[in-house]
Amino acid sequence: MKNRTIIGIICIVLAAAIMFGLTPLVNTIASGKIEVMQVLRRIEPGQAITAEDIAKVQIGSFGIKDTVIRDEKQLIGKYAAVTIVPDNCIYPDMISEQSDSADHVFRQLNGSQIAISITISTFANGLSGKLQNGDIVSAVIVSENESAIPTELTYLRVITTTTSKGTDSDQLTANEDGTTDLPATATLMVTPAQAKLLALHDRKSHIYLTLVYRGDTEIAQKFLDAQAVVLAKTGDDNE
Repeated sequence: MKNRTIIGIICIVLAAAIMFGLTPLVNTIASGKIEVMQVLRRIEPGQAITAEDIAKVQIGSFGIKDTVIRDEKQLIGKYAAVTIVPDNCIYPDMISEQSDSADHVFRQLNGSQIAISITISTFANGLSGKLQNGDIVSAVIVSENESAIPTELTYLRVITTTTSKGTDSDQLTANEDGTTDLPATATLMVTPAQAKLLALHDRKSHIYLTLVYRGDTEIAQKFLDAQAVVLAKTGDDNE
Protein backbone atom coordinates (compact mmCIF):
# COMPACT_ATOMS: atom_id res chain seq x y z
CA MET A 1 0.00 0.00 0.00
CA LYS A 2 2.84 2.33 0.93
CA ASN A 3 4.57 1.57 -2.41
CA ARG A 4 1.43 2.51 -4.30
CA THR A 5 1.26 5.79 -2.43
CA ILE A 6 4.88 6.58 -3.29
CA ILE A 7 4.32 5.71 -6.96
CA GLY A 8 1.22 7.90 -7.00
CA ILE A 9 3.13 10.82 -5.54
CA ILE A 10 5.91 10.39 -8.12
CA CYS A 11 3.36 10.37 -10.95
CA ILE A 12 1.75 13.55 -9.62
CA VAL A 13 5.17 15.25 -9.40
CA LEU A 14 6.06 14.20 -12.96
CA ALA A 15 2.71 15.40 -14.28
CA ALA A 16 3.21 18.75 -12.56
CA ALA A 17 6.72 19.02 -14.00
CA ILE A 18 5.42 18.40 -17.49
CA MET A 19 2.53 20.82 -17.08
CA PHE A 20 4.49 23.67 -15.55
CA GLY A 21 7.91 22.98 -17.07
CA LEU A 22 8.05 21.20 -20.40
CA THR A 23 4.73 22.42 -21.79
CA PRO A 24 5.57 26.14 -21.47
CA LEU A 25 9.00 25.43 -22.96
CA VAL A 26 7.47 23.70 -25.99
CA ASN A 27 4.94 26.51 -26.38
CA THR A 28 7.72 29.08 -26.22
CA ILE A 29 9.68 27.30 -28.93
CA ALA A 30 6.58 26.86 -31.09
CA SER A 31 5.56 30.49 -30.72
CA GLY A 32 9.01 31.84 -31.67
CA LYS A 33 8.92 34.09 -34.71
CA ILE A 34 11.45 34.73 -37.48
CA GLU A 35 11.40 36.83 -40.63
CA VAL A 36 11.97 35.02 -43.92
CA MET A 37 11.70 35.82 -47.60
CA GLN A 38 8.80 34.43 -49.62
CA VAL A 39 7.57 34.98 -53.17
CA LEU A 40 4.37 36.84 -53.99
CA ARG A 41 3.69 34.90 -57.18
CA ARG A 42 4.54 31.53 -58.67
CA ILE A 43 8.09 31.51 -60.05
CA GLU A 44 8.87 28.83 -62.62
CA PRO A 45 12.33 27.25 -63.09
CA GLY A 46 14.66 29.52 -65.04
CA GLN A 47 12.73 32.70 -64.30
CA ALA A 48 14.57 35.65 -62.78
CA ILE A 49 13.60 36.78 -59.29
CA THR A 50 13.04 40.52 -58.91
CA ALA A 51 12.38 42.79 -55.94
CA GLU A 52 8.71 42.95 -56.96
CA ASP A 53 8.41 39.16 -56.70
CA ILE A 54 9.37 38.83 -53.04
CA ALA A 55 8.45 40.07 -49.58
CA LYS A 56 9.69 39.59 -46.03
CA VAL A 57 7.15 37.85 -43.83
CA GLN A 58 7.06 36.76 -40.20
CA ILE A 59 6.41 33.09 -39.48
CA GLY A 60 6.79 30.64 -36.62
CA SER A 61 10.36 29.41 -36.26
CA PHE A 62 9.44 25.87 -35.17
CA GLY A 63 10.61 23.32 -37.76
CA ILE A 64 12.30 25.91 -39.99
CA LYS A 65 15.84 25.04 -41.08
CA ASP A 66 18.68 27.43 -40.27
CA THR A 67 19.50 27.75 -43.97
CA VAL A 68 16.17 29.41 -44.81
CA ILE A 69 16.70 32.59 -46.84
CA ARG A 70 16.02 35.73 -44.82
CA ASP A 71 17.79 38.41 -46.85
CA GLU A 72 16.40 39.74 -50.14
CA LYS A 73 19.96 40.18 -51.44
CA GLN A 74 20.21 36.39 -51.61
CA LEU A 75 17.29 36.31 -54.07
CA ILE A 76 17.23 39.43 -56.24
CA GLY A 77 18.92 38.77 -59.57
CA LYS A 78 18.99 35.02 -59.01
CA TYR A 79 16.95 32.43 -60.90
CA ALA A 80 14.51 29.80 -59.72
CA ALA A 81 16.01 26.32 -59.90
CA VAL A 82 12.63 24.76 -59.05
CA THR A 83 9.07 26.00 -58.98
CA ILE A 84 8.71 28.42 -56.04
CA VAL A 85 5.22 29.20 -54.78
CA PRO A 86 3.83 31.74 -52.30
CA ASP A 87 3.63 30.92 -48.57
CA ASN A 88 6.59 28.54 -48.79
CA CYS A 89 10.04 29.09 -47.32
CA ILE A 90 12.91 29.45 -49.77
CA TYR A 91 16.21 27.59 -49.34
CA PRO A 92 19.52 28.00 -51.22
CA ASP A 93 19.08 24.83 -53.28
CA MET A 94 15.88 26.30 -54.74
CA ILE A 95 17.70 29.12 -56.53
CA SER A 96 20.53 29.35 -59.04
CA GLU A 97 23.08 31.90 -60.21
CA GLN A 98 22.30 31.02 -63.82
CA SER A 99 19.08 30.78 -65.77
CA ASP A 100 17.84 27.88 -67.84
CA SER A 101 15.70 30.26 -69.90
CA ALA A 102 16.04 29.93 -73.66
CA ASP A 103 17.13 33.54 -74.10
CA HIS A 104 19.90 33.16 -71.52
CA VAL A 105 21.26 30.05 -73.26
CA PHE A 106 20.98 31.61 -76.73
CA ARG A 107 23.18 34.49 -75.61
CA GLN A 108 25.89 32.02 -74.60
CA LEU A 109 26.12 30.21 -77.94
CA ASN A 110 29.52 30.65 -79.56
CA GLY A 111 29.61 28.74 -82.82
CA SER A 112 31.05 25.54 -81.39
CA GLN A 113 27.74 25.20 -79.56
CA ILE A 114 24.64 26.00 -81.58
CA ALA A 115 20.88 25.53 -81.26
CA ILE A 116 18.61 23.40 -83.40
CA SER A 117 14.90 22.60 -83.15
CA ILE A 118 13.49 19.19 -83.96
CA THR A 119 9.87 18.24 -84.48
CA ILE A 120 7.84 16.61 -81.72
CA SER A 121 5.54 14.75 -84.06
CA THR A 122 3.58 12.80 -81.44
CA PHE A 123 2.77 13.09 -77.75
CA ALA A 124 5.24 10.31 -76.93
CA ASN A 125 8.14 11.72 -78.96
CA GLY A 126 8.57 14.62 -76.54
CA LEU A 127 8.25 12.73 -73.24
CA SER A 128 4.51 13.38 -73.09
CA GLY A 129 5.00 17.13 -72.76
CA LYS A 130 7.15 16.80 -69.64
CA LEU A 131 10.51 18.03 -70.97
CA GLN A 132 11.98 20.96 -69.09
CA ASN A 133 14.70 23.50 -69.82
CA GLY A 134 18.09 22.12 -68.84
CA ASP A 135 17.09 18.45 -69.11
CA ILE A 136 19.70 16.03 -70.43
CA VAL A 137 18.16 13.73 -73.03
CA SER A 138 19.14 11.00 -75.46
CA ALA A 139 17.82 10.89 -79.01
CA VAL A 140 16.38 7.51 -79.99
CA ILE A 141 16.24 7.26 -83.78
CA VAL A 142 13.49 5.03 -85.16
CA SER A 143 13.31 4.13 -88.83
CA GLU A 144 11.26 1.28 -90.23
CA ASN A 145 11.95 -1.71 -87.94
CA GLU A 146 15.17 -0.38 -86.42
CA SER A 147 15.93 1.89 -83.51
CA ALA A 148 19.17 3.13 -82.00
CA ILE A 149 20.76 5.88 -79.94
CA PRO A 150 23.68 7.19 -82.00
CA THR A 151 26.82 7.71 -79.92
CA GLU A 152 26.86 11.31 -81.15
CA LEU A 153 23.37 11.91 -79.73
CA THR A 154 23.62 10.16 -76.37
CA TYR A 155 23.62 13.28 -74.18
CA LEU A 156 21.97 16.49 -75.36
CA ARG A 157 20.80 19.52 -73.43
CA VAL A 158 17.25 20.78 -73.85
CA ILE A 159 17.25 24.56 -74.28
CA THR A 160 13.47 24.77 -74.41
CA THR A 161 10.33 23.31 -75.91
CA THR A 162 7.97 25.46 -77.96
CA THR A 163 4.28 25.20 -78.77
CA SER A 164 2.82 25.51 -82.25
CA LYS A 165 1.92 29.10 -81.29
CA GLY A 166 5.58 29.93 -80.69
CA THR A 167 5.46 30.02 -76.88
CA ASP A 168 8.53 28.67 -75.08
CA SER A 169 8.02 26.42 -72.07
CA ASP A 170 9.39 28.97 -69.60
CA GLN A 171 6.81 31.50 -70.80
CA LEU A 172 3.88 29.09 -70.95
CA THR A 173 0.77 29.84 -68.92
CA ALA A 174 -2.22 27.63 -68.23
CA ASN A 175 -5.41 27.93 -70.25
CA GLU A 176 -8.71 28.83 -68.59
CA ASP A 177 -9.55 25.14 -68.17
CA GLY A 178 -6.23 24.48 -66.43
CA THR A 179 -4.58 22.73 -69.38
CA THR A 180 -1.48 23.93 -71.20
CA ASP A 181 -0.62 23.81 -74.89
CA LEU A 182 1.62 20.90 -75.83
CA PRO A 183 5.07 21.47 -77.33
CA ALA A 184 5.50 21.09 -81.07
CA THR A 185 9.29 21.35 -81.16
CA ALA A 186 12.26 20.80 -78.86
CA THR A 187 15.28 23.07 -79.15
CA LEU A 188 18.58 21.42 -78.27
CA MET A 189 22.11 22.72 -77.69
CA VAL A 190 24.44 20.82 -79.99
CA THR A 191 27.60 20.97 -82.05
CA PRO A 192 27.37 21.59 -85.81
CA ALA A 193 28.01 17.87 -86.44
CA GLN A 194 25.18 16.89 -84.12
CA ALA A 195 22.92 19.45 -85.78
CA LYS A 196 23.50 17.87 -89.19
CA LEU A 197 22.69 14.43 -87.85
CA LEU A 198 19.54 15.61 -86.08
CA ALA A 199 18.34 17.51 -89.14
CA LEU A 200 18.77 14.40 -91.27
CA HIS A 201 16.87 12.16 -88.86
CA ASP A 202 14.18 14.77 -88.26
CA ARG A 203 13.45 14.63 -91.97
CA LYS A 204 13.82 10.89 -92.62
CA SER A 205 13.09 9.17 -89.29
CA HIS A 206 11.25 9.51 -86.01
CA ILE A 207 13.13 10.96 -83.03
CA TYR A 208 12.14 10.07 -79.48
CA LEU A 209 13.69 12.13 -76.70
CA THR A 210 14.34 10.09 -73.56
CA LEU A 211 15.08 11.76 -70.24
CA VAL A 212 18.54 10.95 -68.87
CA TYR A 213 18.96 13.49 -66.09
CA ARG A 214 17.20 16.44 -64.50
CA GLY A 215 18.54 18.41 -61.57
CA ASP A 216 21.88 19.80 -60.45
CA THR A 217 23.62 21.78 -63.21
CA GLU A 218 27.07 20.47 -62.28
CA ILE A 219 25.94 16.86 -62.64
CA ALA A 220 24.17 17.71 -65.90
CA GLN A 221 27.41 19.19 -67.22
CA LYS A 222 29.21 15.90 -66.55
CA PHE A 223 26.92 14.18 -69.05
CA LEU A 224 27.66 16.88 -71.64
CA ASP A 225 31.39 16.59 -70.93
CA ALA A 226 31.19 12.84 -71.51
CA GLN A 227 29.46 13.49 -74.84
CA ALA A 228 32.16 15.99 -75.80
CA VAL A 229 34.83 13.33 -75.21
CA VAL A 230 33.03 10.96 -77.59
CA LEU A 231 32.69 13.66 -80.24
CA ALA A 232 36.37 14.56 -79.93
CA LYS A 233 37.37 10.92 -80.49
CA THR A 234 35.24 10.67 -83.62
CA GLY A 235 36.41 14.06 -84.90
CA ASP A 236 32.84 15.34 -85.04
CA ASP A 237 33.00 17.91 -82.26
CA ASN A 238 32.99 21.02 -84.46
CA GLU A 239 32.25 19.83 -87.95
